[in-house]
Amino acid sequence: MTARFDLGPRRRSRRPSLTPMIDVVFLLLVFFMLAARFGIEARLPVSVAVPGGSAQWSGPPRLVEVRPDGQRLNGVAMAMPDLLTALGGLVQGPDDPVILRARDGAVLQDLVAMIEALEAAGLRRVMVVE
Repeated sequence: MTARFDLGPRRRSRRPSLTPMIDVVFLLLVFFMLAARFGIEARLPVSVAVPGGSAQWSGPPRLVEVRPDGQRLNGVAMAMPDLLTALGGLVQGPDDPVILRARDGAVLQDLVAMIEALEAAGLRRVMVVE
């Protein structure tokens, strides 16, 4: 003997609603669009020294240091316009090398600003060292 249970008419199975998923995807899209950086990326041309090569240098020292408290030319602290003026008296032409060194704690943006200022002053050979 088999017993049959009458459970009523069979209901159609419901499909999951896609509206919440579309809402989440839209919110993620808006979040990542707002979090992304929209700006022009600037590039600085950099050339790498050849290993094993040595260059002789003769002339006045041109060491520019970028520090957390400001910049220095040959160990003397000075403001950016004064530094560029003093550096102009030490170079004979745009191909004279200028050594640029960032000290511990220096902000990278300050180093980039110094490179751009030296480039704007017409100096083409800026060497960044440790």
